[in-house]
Amino acid sequence: MATIEECREALDRLSDNLARAEGGVRGATALDRSLSCHITDLDQTFTGRLDGGRIRVDAALAGPPPTKAEIRLAMSGDDLVALVAGELKFAKAWASGRIRLEAGFRDLLRLKSLL
Repeated sequence: MATIEECREALDRLSDNLARAEGGVRGATALDRSLSCHITDLDQTFTGRLDGGRIRVDAALAGPPPTKAEIRLAMSGDDLVALVAGELKFAKAWASGRIRLEAGFRDLLRLKSLL
């Protein structure tokens, strides 16, 4: 099972990957939205913002997200680490329910290029 530190490092790597993205992926990440990522097996939530093509983590809290972020992710720590390492495909994991993504309809349309 991935640790909270490994999950934080994975989010930092994901942020770096998004910042280096080009084309349609770069455009999809150009949102300014509140973000939460609940690590279900650790019952920890990272909260922050997707801003300027980067993920900024502001806090790591015990339990589910305390407030409803505009973009909400939920997955196990192992799935987060595998996703960022390229070992898990987002679309397949999302379709099977391993990863939950909730956002407004417009945001989902913009984020679909990341899937």
